[in-house]
Amino acid sequence: MQNISWPSDWMRATLGLCVLKALDGGATYGYAIASRLEEQGLGAVKGGTLYPLLTRFESAGWVTVQWRAGDGGPGRKYFSLTSLGRRELADQHELWARFAGTVTSFLDHREPHDTNPDEDFPERGTNGNQ
Repeated sequence: MQNISWPSDWMRATLGLCVLKALDGGATYGYAIASRLEEQGLGAVKGGTLYPLLTRFESAGWVTVQWRAGDGGPGRKYFSLTSLGRRELADQHELWARFAGTVTSFLDHREPHDTNPDEDFPERGTNGNQ
């Protein structure tokens, strides 16, 4: 996937929903979540952003946490969606689809005055008077 640097405001607004979606496939750990988001074209998500978000999800009851032994390395903290987290993902997904559709519809809509901008701005003389 092509790497595009999305505006940081957009990433802040959508990161929670995207992390919930990354967890939808089953238990996984932080590095794998960040890698999946990057593979999907969302850019690099730093641990300093991801882990506090996962902690908030745990506090909200949207994820559970389990430590698992690593394969020859340190253990990893695995995150899993709870039924409450799956409901939150479904709700946010539906709202996001409606919001994105509303924004796209607005952006694609052409106001009648957009068709002939010369009508709104008739030529003026050099001193700014008509």
